[in-house]
Amino acid sequence: MNKTIPSLVMLGSAASLAAAETYVIDPAHTVVGFSVKHMMVTNTRGVFGDVKGTVVADPNDLANSGVEVTIGVASIDTRNADRDTHLRSADFFDVEKFPTMSFKSTKVEKRGEGYVATGQLTIKGVSKEIALPFTVSGPITDPWGSVRYGLEFEKVKINRKDFGLTWNNVMETGGLVVGEEVTIELEVELVKQKPQE
Repeated sequence: MNKTIPSLVMLGSAASLAAAETYVIDPAHTVVGFSVKHMMVTNTRGVFGDVKGTVVADPNDLANSGVEVTIGVASIDTRNADRDTHLRSADFFDVEKFPTMSFKSTKVEKRGEGYVATGQLTIKGVSKEIALPFTVSGPITDPWGSVRYGLEFEKVKINRKDFGLTWNNVMETGGLVVGEEVTIELEVELVKQKPQE
């Protein structure tokens, strides 16, 4: 890791590092969402609104990139205040002890028309490797002169119990109130960081 950019995972040679550009996540145009089965019949959906992150990328070789994202867990929103309070509690995310979750890439590879970012997903203090396939749109220059990219990720499934999210109840029919498999849905917009004056 380059000590001058401690929050980023850098890949490639020193020459590639010199060509790298820094981009930040635009939270107003980024979606970090999820869905999980409710009582075995429908999906409950939610989003996290507090998303911060940085990508360092070589525009000539996007596979030579590093990614780090941090999410404020208390920002969870499933459109039900009581449920959101329960999700923030020690039964689930325990935000008092674990206020953030994160993803930190270890490599980004070209695959077909897109890319795959592999790295460590950390939730509730537990880190597991995860692969996130995505495609890239852009770059474009917005009306204010900022360079932007869009990243659209394929849906990825994880088992919440792998990350210590184990709470559940059993219905009279024998089914679980909350499914164990969680689908992650991501859309990210990046803005090139302008040099500090």
